[in-house]
Amino acid sequence: MGGLRLNKRAKNVTVDGEPVRLTATEYNILELLMENKGKVFSAEDIYNKVWNEEAVAGANTVMVHIRHLREKIEINPGDPKYLKVVWGIGYKIEG
Repeated sequence: MGGLRLNKRAKNVTVDGEPVRLTATEYNILELLMENKGKVFSAEDIYNKVWNEEAVAGANTVMVHIRHLREKIEINPGDPKYLKVVWGIGYKIEG
């Protein structure tokens, strides 16, 4: 997806050929979004799918992980190229 690559077999991520160190949760969120490119997931949907439990107060948890992902995969996290917010709805991957 552009310069963003996820290798499911090796469980690693690169941006423009450079390895990116992600936590297991960050990797799982990114994998979910990349497998569904262009599809918007609410924070609750992401929480349910990644943590495999109901999102009682998961929205803040997801937002923190999304912020960390952006810091790791985006050249300019304030103007993301890959990980986009759809205001009032959720998150998606473009590229």
